[in-house]
Amino acid sequence: MKTNRFIALIVGVGLMLPSAFAANKDMVALQTQVQALQDQIARLQQSNDERFGAMRSLLEQNTDTLNRLANSLDAVSHSLQTTTTDQGGKIDQVSAQVQSLHDSVDELKARLAKVSKQLDDMAAAQQNLQAAPQPGQPGVTNPQQPPQAAAPPPDVLYNNALSDYNGAKYNLASQEFADYIKYYGNTDLAGNAQYYIADIEYKQGNYQQAVQDYDKVIEQYPSGNKASAAQLKKAYALINIDQRDAGIRELRSLIARYPRSLEAQQAKERLRSLGASTTASKPSPTRR
Repeated sequence: MKTNRFIALIVGVGLMLPSAFAANKDMVALQTQVQALQDQIARLQQSNDERFGAMRSLLEQNTDTLNRLANSLDAVSHSLQTTTTDQGGKIDQVSAQVQSLHDSVDELKARLAKVSKQLDDMAAAQQNLQAAPQPGQPGVTNPQQPPQAAAPPPDVLYNNALSDYNGAKYNLASQEFADYIKYYGNTDLAGNAQYYIADIEYKQGNYQQAVQDYDKVIEQYPSGNKASAAQLKKAYALINIDQRDAGIRELRSLIARYPRSLEAQQAKERLRSLGASTTASKPSPTRR
């Protein structure tokens, strides 16, 4: 009897071994596939990290170069302030050249901001790839509905407007600068866009409207790099519409607000040409 039970046990174990062996083989194969997939993901992540690192390094280098250029421009402006006091009409020419350099810096800043945003978008897309909503889920746009027209990217819109301004396509440039303010009114270049709108009006002889739009630059963007230039051109526009006293007050205000600016030097030269002092004279004391 015991012999028969032992034989039955051996037979049962023998029947179970192939099934267990097959299950173990499938498990090993599955683990191998999972490991291979994990290795591929790790290599992809490493490749993306290297690419992001290289692009970040390039962006930082460009930013450093831009900062050095801005510092050089400030040094040039300061040097001009101390050496061009007696140069008369040459100041306007030098000011235009410096302003052109500042415009180039603005364009570089816009391009660097675009590159930085693209890097951030790429990183965010990589992180949220697995969480992307499928068609039919809430928040997914119906493909049958045509998408609304989107505004051009800020750097593209601003650079196009500036290019048309420099090419004397004033009507087109004015509309593009207005669109920039409409869509990107809170960016650093919004004050520049408002300045160029006023400057186009000034170039076209619409001095009254130019005064109002220069005021917008001064009041809405007082810390922008066009504030002093806007106040100078506002004074010129006032003088051109025979508001001489108001223009003189504006020139004196500019000198008081931005005493170290190149525009302040130009304001002093214009006051001298008008036969006016650079500061308002104090009223004489009343005699009793």
